[in-house]
Amino acid sequence: MIVVEDLHKSFGDAYVLKGISTTFEKGKTNLIIGQSGSGKTVFLKSLLGLFIPDQGKIIYDGKPYFDMDDDEKIELRQKMGMVFQGSALFDSMTVEENVMFPLKMFSKKPMDEMRERADFVLKRVNLPDAHKKYPAEISGGMQKRVAIARAIVNKPKYLFCDEPNSGLDPNTAIIIDNLIHEITREYDITTIINTHDMNSVMEIGEKIVFLKNGVKEWEGTKDEIFKTDNEAVTNFVYSSELFKKVRQMYIEEKN
Repeated sequence: MIVVEDLHKSFGDAYVLKGISTTFEKGKTNLIIGQSGSGKTVFLKSLLGLFIPDQGKIIYDGKPYFDMDDDEKIELRQKMGMVFQGSALFDSMTVEENVMFPLKMFSKKPMDEMRERADFVLKRVNLPDAHKKYPAEISGGMQKRVAIARAIVNKPKYLFCDEPNSGLDPNTAIIIDNLIHEITREYDITTIINTHDMNSVMEIGEKIVFLKNGVKEWEGTKDEIFKTDNEAVTNFVYSSELFKKVRQMYIEEKN
């Protein structure tokens, strides 16, 4: 679990995060949504420790980040997995080498154990035969699966995903969403996903935090988002005709 209390962050005169408080629960897919410029990326990077907030607390399983010494912070980072927007695979490494990279960085396992662990997670993301291929030789959807395998190879407690569906066709995006959701449940990870994809919200949004201009405007579940009267949320969520129809169907069904 990650608890955020009154988080503020500015860059010069730009006041980006304005007192955000929320809780991200373990074993659930927690989504951060909002328009461009809402503060989503700065919020995510603050959770990762890449940005230092001006004020507030980030508490990882009961331990405030700023109360940790250097060794504890290093240990925390080793418990974090990250799926980047563009997959961020190393072009010169094979799939297997990409997945083993965190093991080489953060563990002292012998090579045969690293290969065994890489093989296990590649099978878990349904890539049993891609070990010796290079990123350029596999599809975008397969690259995302490799990125997920790399993110979980060190058995993280926290999984962060930045726009994991970016550049994928709708069917592949759903597969990636479901895979992240399954892994979150299976390994009881605290998963936080930064996304603008409303299909992801409807598919796996167990906890949704909606940001607007650096403020937490609303939070709830994928079911509660249909019920809200918050105008900022409804304008964002139902900006497309498809979701307007989905909401109307939901309202009629409930009535």
